Amino acid sequence: MAHDYDLIIAGAGMVGATLALSLADTGLRIAVVDALPLEPLPATAAATDSGYDPRVSAVSAASERIFTRLGVWPLIDADRRCAYQHMCVWDAEGTGEIRFDARELNEPRLGHIVENRHIQQALLCRLAQTPVTLLGGRNIETLVREDEGWRLKLAGGEALCAPLIVAADGGRSKVRELAGFALREWDYLHHAIVTTVQLAQPHAHTAWQRFLPTGPLAFLPLPDRNGAHFCSIVWSLLPEDADRVMALDESAFVREAGAAMEGRLGEVIAADVRHRVELRQRHARTYAMPGLVLVGDAAHTIHPLAGQGVNLGLLDAAELCDVLRAANQRGEQLADLAVLQRYERRRMGPNLGMMTAMEGFERLFHADALPLRWLRNVGMQWLDRQGSLKSMIIRRAMGLEGALPPLARDPELDDQKL
Repeated sequence: MAHDYDLIIAGAGMVGATLALSLADTGLRIAVVDALPLEPLPATAAATDSGYDPRVSAVSAASERIFTRLGVWPLIDADRRCAYQHMCVWDAEGTGEIRFDARELNEPRLGHIVENRHIQQALLCRLAQTPVTLLGGRNIETLVREDEGWRLKLAGGEALCAPLIVAADGGRSKVRELAGFALREWDYLHHAIVTTVQLAQPHAHTAWQRFLPTGPLAFLPLPDRNGAHFCSIVWSLLPEDADRVMALDESAFVREAGAAMEGRLGEVIAADVRHRVELRQRHARTYAMPGLVLVGDAAHTIHPLAGQGVNLGLLDAAELCDVLRAANQRGEQLADLAVLQRYERRRMGPNLGMMTAMEGFERLFHADALPLRWLRNVGMQWLDRQGSLKSMIIRRAMGLEGALPPLARDPELDDQKL
């Protein structure tokens, strides 16, 4: 049996769900399909020793505005999100160090660290209150171009038809592959170890990142619980180093993690189960074809060292929402390539810019040549003293400056109404 929609979003992760919610009041017949169940569940603690989920996101100010305008942010319990006011980045092989402080920007915080599953549950709770059709537990098998649009065939024989498909199904996007989008991709030759650790000392509402010869190590602050202090860590390592670190028992791992942070947060007391992720960069050469468009990780994946991946994806969703709303109000065909390329033009440049900057940082900090080590340490010391330049960099990363879609703008400064 085939079911007809105006728009099908493949992938109900944070980006796909945000896009669906942002368009829910347009009158369009929208379906969201995902391999995982999509029923909102009560917010409970993760089944880990710490009670925290290992997958977290650094939510920027722009992303917080998107979630607030969609009614999602208030549904995330305050004790499941940790605001951070400071950021400290330093080089393990020198004296270079940069510190960012929200007070220097006249802002209450630089961002929040939030567990992904709590964001996801809040999005699903809001979507359950809308006309959007949620189709969980469905695997996509084939994608066929037809006269009136596209036909998605699902495992079990069900078919979904729509003139417009949005691929929001992640870095290994099945829809992107089936549609034949050209992809630029390379391996960072690093793996990330992700887990939650308990600390002897408070994290001081600071995001800590040290660049080691083997790759960056980040300690991201989580809310205290019962007087105990926690951080989510992302440790980028060469594959052979990741093999060794993954094989350590817990006591050896926490000692090594604490030493790798130079003891700045005191002793690392305990750690949850470790997870390992291969790091690759991907970027689609185009984001759109007639009737099909890519958003989020389906369009681009980035090194996690700056925590910008999900924020770029949410800006994709907000920009595509703006383009489709405007086209719908003008009576244009949403599936027309000319419409979808408006989104592509607005987002490809900023995404490529951020990806290029992160690639440059990643290469610079892995350079072993003495002149380059000297250059990066002197450069970090110089930048730390440049108040206005440093503020401009962090404000742009936070989504406080630059061209932003309406959903991501400060409502007090933006007269445009959705």
